[in-house]
Amino acid sequence: MKAAYQTKKTRVQICILVITGSFLVLVAAILISIMTGAANLSINTVLNAFFSFQVTNPEHLLVREMRIPRALSGALIGAALAVAGAMMQGMTKNPLADSGLMGLSAGAGLFLAISLVYLNGMGYYSIIIMTFLGAAFGALSVHIISNLVPGGNHPMKLVLAGATVSTLFSAISQAIAIAANASQSIMFWTMGNVSGTSWMQLKIGGPVILASALIGMALSRRISILNMGEEMAKGLGVNTRQTRILGTLIVVLLSGTSFALCGSITFVGMMIPHFARFLVGPDYRLIIPISAVQGAALVVLADIFSKTIQPPTEIPLGAVISVIGVPIFLYYARKERGKA
Repeated sequence: MKAAYQTKKTRVQICILVITGSFLVLVAAILISIMTGAANLSINTVLNAFFSFQVTNPEHLLVREMRIPRALSGALIGAALAVAGAMMQGMTKNPLADSGLMGLSAGAGLFLAISLVYLNGMGYYSIIIMTFLGAAFGALSVHIISNLVPGGNHPMKLVLAGATVSTLFSAISQAIAIAANASQSIMFWTMGNVSGTSWMQLKIGGPVILASALIGMALSRRISILNMGEEMAKGLGVNTRQTRILGTLIVVLLSGTSFALCGSITFVGMMIPHFARFLVGPDYRLIIPISAVQGAALVVLADIFSKTIQPPTEIPLGAVISVIGVPIFLYYARKERGKA
């Protein structure tokens, strides 16, 4: 009994350490992001922009109007994608689940291309609604295709269905863009970037992401039980159908809103939950909130790299994260293939 108490105490200490460390890394990353770019700023300049703001000072305006929205949007998007990925992995028991790999981002991109080309004059609220509907359409398409192919719910089958849907929707989006001579506008969304995020976009998309992430955390206990198996979850009184429907709605909302803010970024939702699970174990009550903080830190750090590696030229944020994500995806894909 004493040994069990010591084990539980050690686990709590590890969780506190992980959460604290992840949060400190996130805060440091946001500060560095605000300081760095085509024009590097000192810490004193940044602090003065916070506490002694001068509207005539161009460096203060740079901090307030460009650097802070960019860093905050990176943090919000990283948190949203990581929470969505953790929820998808928990509900489907698919270690390769990710909004980009499962067709949600491609669906959001298709509906965004349609809205930008054929529905002129749409406000940002309408764009978020369109990307939400697109993400839902992408998820539904992957589900239908995977059910038409024999082989049960094997993770690789879902990934292949997601790749098929993503390729098809991306091709349609590019065809629409070329036909309407809007390739450059669509390209910004397909590459993934947070450089153009404004306060107006954050004020609309930020509350949606925060509210959705909090609901996802509230569902974490049920997702943990659901991850143990359908029969066990039902035996413990979990309404599995309701949990899956609500969880899927939250995942689609997080993915669609993230796409509306920055475009397509893949692999965050696949990578981060695995890292969180490695640190704190299989309990989604811990995995989801820790994934939110670590996902936020990852995207902000990747954005720092994207804008400082070769200034003033910026590497697309989605490409930077893919360099990290592809090897990790291949590792887990190989593990799943070995189980087949």
